[in-house]
Amino acid sequence: MMKMTKMNLHKTAGLAGLMTLLAISAGSSLAEQTAGVVDVSTLMRIRDAALKSDYAYERLTELTDQIGPRLSGSLGAEAAVTLVAEGMRRDGLQVSLPAVKVPHWVRGIETAELVEYAHRPAGLTQKVVLTALGGSAATAAAGLTAPVVIVHSEEELQQRAAEIKGRIVLFDVAYDQHLADNGHAGEAYGDAGWIRFYGPARASRLGAAAALVRSVGGADYRLPHTGMTGWDGAAPIPAAAVTAEDAMLMSRLAAKGAIQLHLTLTPQTLPDADSHNVIGEIGGSDKAAEIVIVSGHLDSWDLAQGAIDDGAGLAAALGVADVFQQLGLKPRRTVRIIGWMNEENGVRGGKAYFAANQLQHHFAAIESDIGGGRPLGLIASVSRENESQFAALKPLLRSIGAPLFERHEYAGGTDIGALTASGVPAFEPLLDTRSYFSYHHTPADTLDKVEPENLRRQVALLAMLTWYLAEMPSELKHLPAVADEE
Repeated sequence: MMKMTKMNLHKTAGLAGLMTLLAISAGSSLAEQTAGVVDVSTLMRIRDAALKSDYAYERLTELTDQIGPRLSGSLGAEAAVTLVAEGMRRDGLQVSLPAVKVPHWVRGIETAELVEYAHRPAGLTQKVVLTALGGSAATAAAGLTAPVVIVHSEEELQQRAAEIKGRIVLFDVAYDQHLADNGHAGEAYGDAGWIRFYGPARASRLGAAAALVRSVGGADYRLPHTGMTGWDGAAPIPAAAVTAEDAMLMSRLAAKGAIQLHLTLTPQTLPDADSHNVIGEIGGSDKAAEIVIVSGHLDSWDLAQGAIDDGAGLAAALGVADVFQQLGLKPRRTVRIIGWMNEENGVRGGKAYFAANQLQHHFAAIESDIGGGRPLGLIASVSRENESQFAALKPLLRSIGAPLFERHEYAGGTDIGALTASGVPAFEPLLDTRSYFSYHHTPADTLDKVEPENLRRQVALLAMLTWYLAEMPSELKHLPAVADEE
């Protein structure tokens, strides 16, 4: 998540869009509402086939239970490439495996304990539960012991710059579950996630010996949430995420006096590894040169199975292809199913694809990378003029309980970020994410967190959207290009 696009997902809910939907729907049949745009009977067949199929859940079970963690450069990641490619071939897709060089960072020992604090009984220490952040440097094998400076923002870090050298900085910035519970999990993740991604580098520039961040996520069950941190030219230092409970403990103890932590982290950054994106195509008919992408990412963090991040999104994309194949559908435009490699700690797969394919005609790009919650609708990066072209799709989405259509400028998943920035219309499912960041990047990201019915609905939503895009008679206007920020 180099560009932190997940944090921008759930903006204002779009009451106006919902009212428009109701006005369109009032007094007309589904067939009347879709007339002249796509064949409604085909869309309904797609919907019904997806809602009856457990294909995506079966693929997700294989990915999670047979392989498990899939961090870039690992054996698990390469096993996922093979598994998904073989499945696509069995389903009759034209498969290619473009090579991608990916980072190869491996976790080591990660322990911490409070060794000094006010009123500490003689001989006692307190364990701190943490996990290294992707890109973290290592301590010495014996660890390091240093005073802890606790800050609650980058501004406070800069205000206390004179205190930082040689110390461990703890960024105690809480994830706002209240925002998430009210449909704004993306903003909550963005506010706290910004510190995770940039805070350790800021601390390094001030001479910190190590940096800790409060885990970015809800459900405070003493679970550490890992994730990438970026150095942006700063010298890498040991960096880890501590549980919310341990961050609060240290803040309480620090209010009573100085605290010291003994920290041991022994990750390694190995030479870049060879890997692949996995691409399966269903060739188009009269508009075969125009491409509609539907995708999810192959890799996951190494603490668990990666079921919600992003096994569910990848499985849903595979489910789209399965529905088309089982119904014998031939789209006008080429549908390209992509399993991206290295979304989590480098976006190398997305960048490599853009470099190799940017001159092709990408009609639209879809990425699902926000879990397996119940679908509520769609997020679309389209112009205001183009939004009206989706009026006929909305009743179909409403029929599966997903009526919302939110127009965001330059939204979309991280892997399609370069395409989106170049102006390609981008789409993603709008899902219920109230509990997504409770499990995201934690040891609890396991298969049981995905409800099969929710996944079937996501396949139905994505399959109808993909077919609608592949069959649209008119072009979608590209948005103005923007700089591709790191």
